[in-house]
Amino acid sequence: MLRQRARTISTVTAIVSLSLVAASCGSDDTASSATSVASGDTSETTTQSPVETTESPDTTDATAPSDTTVETTESAPATGGTEVVAGAAFPEARCEANQAAGTIDYFTGFDYAATASIIDILVADSKGYYDELCLDVAITPSFSTANYPLVAGNEAQFSSSGSFSELASFSAANDADLVALAVEGRVAIDALMVKPDVADSLEALAGTTIGVKGKLPPSIAAMLGQLGLVENTDYDTVLLDGFDPVAHMAIDSISAVPGWKSNEPGALDRAGVAYNLFDPADFDIPGSFGLIYTNREFLDEHRTAAEDFMRATMRGLADAIADPDAAAAIAFGLINGGGNPNFLSEAGEEFRWSTDAALITETTPDGSFPGVPDPAGLAAEIAAYDSVGVYGAGGAPPIDGRFDAELLAGLYDADGSVIWPG
Repeated sequence: MLRQRARTISTVTAIVSLSLVAASCGSDDTASSATSVASGDTSETTTQSPVETTESPDTTDATAPSDTTVETTESAPATGGTEVVAGAAFPEARCEANQAAGTIDYFTGFDYAATASIIDILVADSKGYYDELCLDVAITPSFSTANYPLVAGNEAQFSSSGSFSELASFSAANDADLVALAVEGRVAIDALMVKPDVADSLEALAGTTIGVKGKLPPSIAAMLGQLGLVENTDYDTVLLDGFDPVAHMAIDSISAVPGWKSNEPGALDRAGVAYNLFDPADFDIPGSFGLIYTNREFLDEHRTAAEDFMRATMRGLADAIADPDAAAAIAFGLINGGGNPNFLSEAGEEFRWSTDAALITETTPDGSFPGVPDPAGLAAEIAAYDSVGVYGAGGAPPIDGRFDAELLAGLYDADGSVIWPG
């Protein structure tokens, strides 16, 4: 059963100083039509809106099948020590080590949204997977950018990040040792929705104004920059109030708005609002979404607990991909149980997770498994965003140590099954 930790999450000044990349997240049903031209650096990430040093040796079986729907393995003989063997009893010594880690606090990236790096934790918890591995997990609904300092200070042990660029940027700006253990989406989650009567191509956006929630997402900036369009030179951006894309698209002075492929398009479709969608992936712009990360201190001191938290979470991800409707229902039940402060809708959450699940499956390559970080892809993301000046005068953030490509790979069998005790 879900156990929440009620606590006040204070605003941390370090977040304000960050040049975090924002992607739209939030309600697809909350009405808002006001705009603001006041400067501000709020971030709009979740998991969602919604990454990414040289290549390292492949840690997975090159013969693994391309089907990314993951199931748990069948029985296997028992073993001693602390190694987890499929079908065998969970090692007592490992159970004791996991219990010694104490309560593991996980803070969500955006409420209980049915999105990558959140829904898998919710499903795993609802099915008792953490309990089976002797883990005491507490789940708190939160917002991604508020969680970085909490995890960096080990006040929380796990959280969700909107992209690898976002995580690497915070780590560099705040000397934080954060480590991504899972990167579930290997593509940018962002898209640009353009009014069809204003522009039928990206080039036609020259001289117009794009509405943003926080900042222009880096994948969108890179897509436009690839065509020679530079923010504040070839087009302007204006800060929008609220999260409702229907209200935003109704503003006469706005030519386009960015958003997550798993959120805003669904809201616009349901409202019958016409738009042209431009996807950075169609322009070969790399990206990522749905990261789960921890801090180096916890990872080093409680390695088995970190592994087994991710083991249970990946089993939850497998279940969520296999039955997306049931997973979305679990998430929306928690949203309603928490008072639904962001006015999320059941239809919106179903759309969100069906979109995320499809992207995770489509972007997990042969020879790898869901969530396993791809060093080359993460490096490519940082390089692409750096090429259009996303990181400012300081340049791209270092990425050494910002992800662990081996931990998650070691939790899968060669056939892509999560190794689970009997």
